Amino acid sequence: MSDTEQQLRERVDREIATRVSLPSWTPLERFVLACRMLAAQGHWYGGLAGQITARAEEPGTYFTLRFGVGADEATAESVIRIDDDLQPLDGRSLPNPANRFHMWVYAQRPDVQCIVHTHPPATSALAMVGEPLVVAHMDATPFHNDCAFLPEWPGLPIGNNEGEIIADALGSKHSLLLANHGLLTAGRSIEEAAVLAIWFEQAAAAQLRARAIGPVRPVPGERAQGSHDFLLKPEITGLTFAYFARRVLREAPDCLA
Repeated sequence: MSDTEQQLRERVDREIATRVSLPSWTPLERFVLACRMLAAQGHWYGGLAGQITARAEEPGTYFTLRFGVGADEATAESVIRIDDDLQPLDGRSLPNPANRFHMWVYAQRPDVQCIVHTHPPATSALAMVGEPLVVAHMDATPFHNDCAFLPEWPGLPIGNNEGEIIADALGSKHSLLLANHGLLTAGRSIEEAAVLAIWFEQAAAAQLRARAIGPVRPVPGERAQGSHDFLLKPEITGLTFAYFARRVLREAPDCLA
């Protein structure tokens, strides 16, 4: 009880670093699980709109779903590999043409390993009224100073112009709210991108509910930054991803077969 706050923070960091054990899924398995968990959380409620991509093992190649396959249907078989011009490595599969704007983000951000773009309900509502995400709750602090806002929709994101605009709007941040469109998360891992997308929609839903009661009060910046840095530790996003993955595997135990 006599330890200072700084001492306790350092102790927690040490314990997390030495005691957390994460599942050893392959990148392909993590990709399938990410698709499934996002679908289960309502990110593909409207059909096929939205995409998820991730860097594959070979430089300049990426995982994505074959066009026409829903995220809730994802299996290892339905995942294809493409190059940075959206050409399938198997020479015959068809990727979603909207994946092109992802390539602009990857080109500008070598730290980004996975991109999620979806149109979930609460995020879409904020996008429709042009309202940025507000960090007004502890659970929204992963987006403190880390969520950009694109105020004008550049159009259907299948051309290079849209890719350049979206990548520039994202900048060095890990999330982006696109007006009249949806969300984008750019993670340093598949786990981070998927978890950020889930948290983004949850934060947007909470913001809509709170605003119906009264004004939304942002979290003070210094406290928000500390929470941001803690919640985005790889161990925290990894454990959160593993929790949602276990839910997926209970419902679809053969999805990784």
